[in-house]
Formats: sequence, structure tokens, C-alpha cells
Amino acid sequence: MSEITRKHTGARMSQIVMHGDTIYLAGQVGTAGESVAKQTQSCLEKIDALLGEVGSDKTKILQTTIWLADMADFAEMNAVWDAWVPQGHTPARACGEAKLALPEFKVEFMVTAAR
Repeated sequence: MSEITRKHTGARMSQIVMHGDTIYLAGQVGTAGESVAKQTQSCLEKIDALLGEVGSDKTKILQTTIWLADMADFAEMNAVWDAWVPQGHTPARACGEAKLALPEFKVEFMVTAAR
């Protein structure tokens, strides 16, 4: 059975959990109060850094779930996402509207990737 490795583990969650060659990232949010575009860019930068830390990258993302506080921000978020995600390596993806942890958060990303 594959070992489970956790990184950046706190009382509530780990930022990275690895099981075999599968990587699970905790939900990533940007700086509260910034625009959806800036929060999205910040989330994607965090995802790049976390995946890089465990020997992966955005070309190996298997699935992404995106939560928007308001679906009216869908196009603005997608403009940043489309510029970031490598064509030919787009993951399975879902996007929905949800109340996030703080009202100032506009977007949150959850990622599963391969190593």
C-alpha cells in the first residue's frame, strides 16, 4: 500500500497530501479584497509553487475545481486561467458558485495532480 505524505500540515489541514503518485492540494485563495483577476493569478502562482515543491507542474494537473463567490466573475477568472493553463494539458474541470470562507474572497481553486 502506498504511503501518505503531508506537507505544510497545520491543525486544520495540510497544503499538500501525496498518496503514491497523486498530489492533492488544499483550496488556494488569493489576497482578500483584490479583484477576481488578481486573486486568480495569486491562486495559480501558489499552485505552481506547491506542485513544484513535490516534483510536479501544471502540465500534470488531473482535475481542478474552482469556486467563485459570484458566477458573474466567470469570464474574468477564465481570462487569467486561459492564459495560464497549458493548451494540450487542460485538466478535467468544474466551476461553481459558493459562499467562501470570507466575503472578501472571490475565488478558490482545488487541484489534484500527478507527480
